[in-house]
Amino acid sequence: MSTVAPPSRRPMDPAVLVARDQEDVLVGNEIIRHKLSSRVLHWVVAVTFFGCVFTGMPIWTPVFGWMAHLFGGLTVCRVLHPWLGVAFFLSVLFEIFDWASDMRFRSDEKGWWGPKLIRYMRWEEVDDENVGKYNGGQKFFFWTAGLGALGLLLSGLMMWFPQSFPKILMQLAYLVHDATFILFMVAIIFHIYLGTVAEPGTFRSMTRGTVTRKWARLHHPGWYRQVTGEDPRRP
Repeated sequence: MSTVAPPSRRPMDPAVLVARDQEDVLVGNEIIRHKLSSRVLHWVVAVTFFGCVFTGMPIWTPVFGWMAHLFGGLTVCRVLHPWLGVAFFLSVLFEIFDWASDMRFRSDEKGWWGPKLIRYMRWEEVDDENVGKYNGGQKFFFWTAGLGALGLLLSGLMMWFPQSFPKILMQLAYLVHDATFILFMVAIIFHIYLGTVAEPGTFRSMTRGTVTRKWARLHHPGWYRQVTGEDPRRP
């Protein structure tokens, strides 16, 4: 009786293997940008955030009441939303500890608080051959997102236990929670746009963990120079 040999397994891509536990490493024509643990943490933040969005919107206004059916009704949303909020804040906190060293502002990045940030959000060219692994706009988003998560947590906790706080503070909590949520959603839309359509090749850094040499040389020349030892201005 003849036997059929099992199909040979395709060897895993070396870059993907390295991206499990290393960053800032050149592997062939790719550079490892995010190790596996950082990517998983980023997606936990994303999932818990949108879990908060889809459970919170029907609580916020009846216009989005249809979203409640995704979770079994408005009552379920009221139970899930605060717990998802706590999970979101904790995941953001872990992400801050994970990325804080890379997100420190350099002295030459102070301009990102003004005109440069507006140009970056409009996807206009911002010339800086010293841009490191993250530019000033990304660092600004990172720290403001952390501050926003804290604002949502504190105001959300007050709304979770309304009998424990004076009426004036509760009114302030609702205002802070709503305003922070709206600003957060606008920022997330920009974040998704810049990470997909505006900068093709960026999204794979959060799935595969790698970017191409060409992408790094174009968007983060200082980081490209640091990792490869090559001049990004060289053809």
